Amino acid sequence: MEYRIEHDSMGEMKVPADRLWAAQTQRSHENFEIGVGVETMPREIIHAFGVLKQAAAIANNGLKPEKMTDEKLGAIKQACDEVMAGVLNDHFPLVVWQTGSGTQSNMNANEVIANRGNQILGKKVLHPNDDVNMSQSSNDTFPTAMHIAAVLALEDKLIPAAEELIATFKRLEAENEGIVKSGRTHLQDATPIKFSQEISGWRSSLEKDVELIRRSIEPLYELALGGTAVGTGLNAPKGFDTGVAAEVAKITGKPFVTAANKFHSLTSKDELVFAHGAIKAMACDMMKIANDIRWLASGPRDGLGEIFIPENEPGSSIMPGKVNPTQCEAVTMVAVQVMGNDVAVGMAASQGNFELNVFMPVCVYNFLQSARLLAEAIVSFNKNCAVGIKANREKMHHNLHNSLMLVTALNPYIGYENAAKTAKKAFKDNISLKEACVELGFLTAEKFDEVFHPEEMA
Repeated sequence: MEYRIEHDSMGEMKVPADRLWAAQTQRSHENFEIGVGVETMPREIIHAFGVLKQAAAIANNGLKPEKMTDEKLGAIKQACDEVMAGVLNDHFPLVVWQTGSGTQSNMNANEVIANRGNQILGKKVLHPNDDVNMSQSSNDTFPTAMHIAAVLALEDKLIPAAEELIATFKRLEAENEGIVKSGRTHLQDATPIKFSQEISGWRSSLEKDVELIRRSIEPLYELALGGTAVGTGLNAPKGFDTGVAAEVAKITGKPFVTAANKFHSLTSKDELVFAHGAIKAMACDMMKIANDIRWLASGPRDGLGEIFIPENEPGSSIMPGKVNPTQCEAVTMVAVQVMGNDVAVGMAASQGNFELNVFMPVCVYNFLQSARLLAEAIVSFNKNCAVGIKANREKMHHNLHNSLMLVTALNPYIGYENAAKTAKKAFKDNISLKEACVELGFLTAEKFDEVFHPEEMA
């Protein structure tokens, strides 16, 4: 491999000749061999750095044109466009497990953008610190990247995924409107419910989750950029914070604004904790929905068997013909991961000391993994399972009319205790509720038929 020599304030470093990073990135690359190639800084963060570095250059050009010249701005903008497009992903090798401020990833962005900008210009004009990092500190850029990445992940990935599944459930509600089935509580038979009502519970849960996530996004629109090292805004010109936030908003199409209190935005990660709580709420509901569907589809002969779901792949290497609810299982595993991530996000956020939180990379790594995995799991679940759900009307009818909890309809006529005796006798003697009720003398056969209508109980 060929190398070139780069330098920083600590001296010279050998850097691979075909890479755009420089000395500080190389130091981090060599000093933190933890999760290399597996747990690199999330691409969403790299994209966000492209956004904020371009926005900063534009704001600096307006406020300090003598330092951020049009020539420099043009080169930085083009390099940042390439960062945002993912063209330069291979030049961002650093892992999550680095400095807790994300300083090395900020410098990775500065070095790559500076070197790429110089390539574009055909001469060495841009300096990573003096130009690309102008009016900034790692302490305000990394939290800014966290918020940008979080908003984009929630608004552009997770919410649309959930809305697709909501649309599927709305269709299934309409298709299954007339079907009445046995309800279940405590995994035991309960009073009847329409299948469409059961589906509406799934749909409404996700709608509530989307609403909660939307509410949690509002605080994430506030950006730390402009606070620089400790929140005072040292070395940033007046108006930079509002100007750069406005530019981020233009680039992303999202209503980002500058944070009112930079001392808070550098050290506290409460907005991310709050938003991840909403992600966890959706994961909890997806766990419940996936479990409901695999229980209802259990069988095919010895389970509930009240619905059919798509058969996507063989389920066993030894049992021929076995098919498993694999999409449900994937969703539930992702839900467990999200719940675990919530602990990591909360613990990381608790580690703000004085003017800075130094657990930011692990905080955002887990946050973005949750949003990404849950979005992709919901898309997969919708496409490969939910859209193909079919009611097993015959089994639903059989289970409904075989349910002892239909006896609840008799409460107004024979009382709770007599109804309980009826149900217990029917179960013990393996006879119908009607036979038990008549044998116990609580109702005549004619009166039982008059008041007992399972399909009307929903």
